[in-house]
Amino acid sequence: MFVVHIYIQVKPEYIEEFKQICTENAQNSVKEPGIKRFDCLQQSDYPTKFVLVEAYLDETGVAQHKQTAHYNKWRSEAERMIVGERTRTRYTPVWPEKY
Repeated sequence: MFVVHIYIQVKPEYIEEFKQICTENAQNSVKEPGIKRFDCLQQSDYPTKFVLVEAYLDETGVAQHKQTAHYNKWRSEAERMIVGERTRTRYTPVWPEKY
C-alpha cells in the first residue's frame, strides 16, 4: 500500500471545470480494484492549487489506472487547464496501516 499526492496549479478561468473533471475521474477511480482512495482537494487560501490524494494497493493498481478511459479523458482535458508541471510525492502509510 502507498499513497501519492499530486500537486497541480490550475489557470484561474478553469477552476470550476477542473473540479468537475476531477470529480468524474475520482468517482470512477474508486471503483477500480487497485485503488483504495482517491481525493481531490482544493487549497482554501489559494483556490487555483489542488492536491490529488491517491491510495494504491500496489504498482499494478497504478498501471491499471493509467489505462482506464476515465483517467485518459481527465489527462487530455486537464492539460490545457494546468499551469506548469504536475508534481508528485509518494508516501507509505503509518496510520492507518491499511485503507
